[in-house]
Amino acid sequence: MTRNRPLPELLAPAGSEAAFTAALSAGADAVYLGVRQFNARAFAENFDDETLARCLREAHARGVRVYVTMNTLLTDRELEEAFACAVRLREMGVDALIVADVGLAAVCREKLPDFPLHASTQLSLHSSDGVREMGDLAFEEAVLARELSLDNIASAVRDTDTEIEGFLHGALCVCHSGQCLFSALVGGRSGNRGMCAQPCRLPYRDGYVLSLRDLCLAGHIRELIATGISSLKIEGRMKSPAYVYGVTRIYRRLLDEGRDATPEEMRELARIFSRGGFTDGYLTGHLADGMTGVRSETDKQNSREETVMIPPPAPVALRAVCRIAAGEPATLTLTDPHGRQVTVEGDAPEAARSAPLTEAGVRERLGKLGNTPYRIEPEAIDLTLGAGLNLSPAQLNALRRRAVSALTDPQRDASAPAFTEPEPPAFAGPDTTCLFFDPAVWEAVADDCRDMTVFMPLWRLGETNHTPQGVWLPPVIPDDETRETVRLLEEARARGIRWALCGNPGQIALARRAGMQVMGDFRLNVTNRAAAGYWQSHGVRDAVLSPELTLPQLRDVGGRVIAWGRIPLMLTERCFARDIGGCARCGKVKLTDRRGVSFPIVRVPRHRNLILNSIPTYLGDRRDRMPQGIRYHLLFTVEDAGEAREVLTAWRAGASLAREVRRLPKQFGTQPTR
Repeated sequence: MTRNRPLPELLAPAGSEAAFTAALSAGADAVYLGVRQFNARAFAENFDDETLARCLREAHARGVRVYVTMNTLLTDRELEEAFACAVRLREMGVDALIVADVGLAAVCREKLPDFPLHASTQLSLHSSDGVREMGDLAFEEAVLARELSLDNIASAVRDTDTEIEGFLHGALCVCHSGQCLFSALVGGRSGNRGMCAQPCRLPYRDGYVLSLRDLCLAGHIRELIATGISSLKIEGRMKSPAYVYGVTRIYRRLLDEGRDATPEEMRELARIFSRGGFTDGYLTGHLADGMTGVRSETDKQNSREETVMIPPPAPVALRAVCRIAAGEPATLTLTDPHGRQVTVEGDAPEAARSAPLTEAGVRERLGKLGNTPYRIEPEAIDLTLGAGLNLSPAQLNALRRRAVSALTDPQRDASAPAFTEPEPPAFAGPDTTCLFFDPAVWEAVADDCRDMTVFMPLWRLGETNHTPQGVWLPPVIPDDETRETVRLLEEARARGIRWALCGNPGQIALARRAGMQVMGDFRLNVTNRAAAGYWQSHGVRDAVLSPELTLPQLRDVGGRVIAWGRIPLMLTERCFARDIGGCARCGKVKLTDRRGVSFPIVRVPRHRNLILNSIPTYLGDRRDRMPQGIRYHLLFTVEDAGEAREVLTAWRAGASLAREVRRLPKQFGTQPTR
């Protein structure tokens, strides 16, 4: 698709009003921020309504767009409040919402069709198929996964009609966004709820192996512009105003001049904030070396010494046309540099008894814009003034204030349909399903799961002559890996396989085209009825619900729950198993923390990793406490045949296991009871 903008939008972060002002001063085209609810940076200062309204006036006066992040997962009991928040933001004049929960997106699209939505990177958009799938939900813009190569970014732009946003600079999560459960299931603070405890920044037995350097694509500006990407985003809502100003200012210059950064500009970016340097490994495909780093004392000292004077945003120059004539109301028209124009009426002038209005006096009074984003030079006022007329200073002030208010705060339609409770999804799938990572383990225990629907990794289907009922798709399928996946799906279909277990929008599109019945994996992050209903309307027959949900929340939604297995905590693009243990030990490597707790690592295509929980979840002895209609999913990852048989035997008997297991959490995304 050909984009209309000559340059990508430069999108800057703001975690506070001071940072917002810094972004304006540095030349951002748009600013994204969070309000006090439902955003993925719960520990930022964030914005209340009064502060946001003030920032909107300042931004819109300069033609700068403001996007609000509502990018956390929501429960059914939060949806109404979240929708009310969206309605309020629309009335205030916010330019778009950045949304991670498809349930909220579906509700907003139905009831607020004129409010632009941007699909958060939390939605795991790795491919053109994924972007198109979100375009069907009427997202105007999609934020791509940060792990994509330049070629895959270019193909997403070329092959879709949705505006594309990509990350340009800032901190990198080691896990694919929206796929991290480490902080929630181990640390008791949900990253999907904006409370990440950053376990990736901690040291492990092999060092700071998960701590990535910050992203910096300042050396690839020309290549990024050439892709036609619509928006380039700087990460940093937890960063200082000095960081926002310094980084945004450099990228503003690079984009305007259409060039890559010089060595000195790269050093300046590093002085502002660095973790032992930067990485462009995802964009270039060089993942093996130089991606990890920590913030050293030298880095901190450099940042302290990098003093930046942040100038206030320049006032916006207006042009004015004022008419004061006998027998008619005074009028004032204001026009800003972006072409917006308003005309207001005031009081009619009276005949002057002593000192009539003068042109100089009127120009001076109209130019007193005080604490507003604007200025009017006397020569920018086209004034028609009748002779012998008078308007009091208060009347002239009222005329000016009315015009500025109309320009800054245009009237918006405040109407919105009332929120209606979504209906429970009519999911209909097998009673119990199980996924075996290793085909040999399934073959060994096939008789123990004969009445279950069995899934196997699509890419390992060739390792067995047995035919399961379903296949599990690779967790990440960018455009340059789609053709191979399609071929494997066609082979699976030819063997009579009818089910596909899918964890992101792109996978769902591929499975549907292959004629498969789709079951949603837990990576879809289904946490409410509206999300479940949306996926059901797009061909998802059944879904494994989020492992972060509590028992009452599972009851609210209805669906499938993981009842056995080491739940994957992270999905990484880089192969940490190779870094830690080498390729010879593939499948046997573990990440061990400072307490000696070990997390198995398994490889998925292409050399991506799943880091599994140290403790398996088990609910087989608690089925009598589960809500009616809940179905079960068993996940066999690193178990050998003996362990798998032990679990299946206990499962059938409803018996406990003689080992430490994880139970359901007591609160959404918090430390579970064991």
